[in-house]
Amino acid sequence: MSDRISGIGSYRPQSERDRAMWQRLDRFCQSEPLAFERDPTTGHVTGSAFVMSADMESVLLTHHRKLDRWLQLGGHCDGIADVAFVALKEAYEESGLSRIRLLSSQVFDVDIHQIPERPGEPAHLHYDVRYLFVAEAGQIRASAESKALAWVPVSQLPELTDSAGVLVLAEKLGSFLRGC
Repeated sequence: MSDRISGIGSYRPQSERDRAMWQRLDRFCQSEPLAFERDPTTGHVTGSAFVMSADMESVLLTHHRKLDRWLQLGGHCDGIADVAFVALKEAYEESGLSRIRLLSSQVFDVDIHQIPERPGEPAHLHYDVRYLFVAEAGQIRASAESKALAWVPVSQLPELTDSAGVLVLAEKLGSFLRGC
């Protein structure tokens, strides 16, 4: 297993869960020629952004219109094999913010999860690669993909969501920032 994947970057797994997710992502990227495309028959790599407030106390979440859940910002690579760029692009498109800064080129988290079947699209896996950003300027404005946006104190995440993929932020934030 490599600590670096082309188009994704490097990652320092902190737990057995992290190592397992990174190994699965590595195998998928090596074996699937369409890994960065939007192909629901094979699953695909997606890029997500945990956008933090300037004081690093709150994270910007979207109430996702299609999934009807509070989630971090992010989306499909659609053929772009630079996942940090995709995460940043999606953060701009979905937040309305005018300046967002990547805190580290290091991958913050990897979460592989199933997207439920919808009309015209089978259930499939998202190999979601997450990066940590900080908002530097602008006012939030929800896009058409969102029902709402909210700055949520990290300490209050469990009150808003039970998504392990979002709650991981609270578990990892302190140690990640110390390692930057």
